[in-house]
Amino acid sequence: MFSYISAERRVPKDHPLRAIRMMADAALQQLGRCFDAIYAANGRPSIPPEKLLRALLLQVLYTVRSERMLMEQLDYNFLFRWFVGLNIDDPVWDPTVFTKNRDRLLRGEIAEGFFKAVVEQARAQGLLSDEHFTVDGTLIEAWASHKSFQRKDHPAEHPPPDDPGNPSVDFHGERRRNDTHQSTTDPEARLARKGSGKEAKLSFAGHVLMDNRQGLGGEGLRYPGKRARRTGGGAQDGGTDSELGANHRRG
Repeated sequence: MFSYISAERRVPKDHPLRAIRMMADAALQQLGRCFDAIYAANGRPSIPPEKLLRALLLQVLYTVRSERMLMEQLDYNFLFRWFVGLNIDDPVWDPTVFTKNRDRLLRGEIAEGFFKAVVEQARAQGLLSDEHFTVDGTLIEAWASHKSFQRKDHPAEHPPPDDPGNPSVDFHGERRRNDTHQSTTDPEARLARKGSGKEAKLSFAGHVLMDNRQGLGGEGLRYPGKRARRTGGGAQDGGTDSELGANHRRG
């Protein structure tokens, strides 16, 4: 297929992604030295970090469930290609390679730096307040089943022969606690519940600081989900929310 119209011209001037890309590009310019520190000058070429972060933004904004589905969208979606910075004939990346490069950025705290740079843009425009904010918490359910939550002090029993891939586990009557049990699928996940009478799930505790006037997220924290208590409509963990708000005022 031949076309004399670029992807830039095909995207409407008032499309929301245009403003988002301008903010993202300004934040990425501040992270140039950080990129140089985690990427080697030789070896096989990796995914450009600027394009990888833009692709992750699309995954969040459009609720793309997996990296594999994201690569599929990048293969045929002109809007996604324009936002990420891919030409019409550029090949997309292998999902496994994309995931490994994403993990490298997370280990290098690049994603956190990117978020902070965007927040500073909002602060410079007077969109964040040190007085009108709310700190809320919730539980983020882990991708781990109750069957994986096993005792730490001895290995799991051999699965029954009826279905070795998905064994039947009877843990009724067993006292299961985070200090004695751990998930074999996601060791960082903790057994937690939002309140009394609610079912316990393997989860992480998430805390978000939101500006009340603009609805912008100014900071976020994630912890292994210790037993949470219900406060103000969300699952909150042992003073973490109050500390997050105090740090926001001091900042």
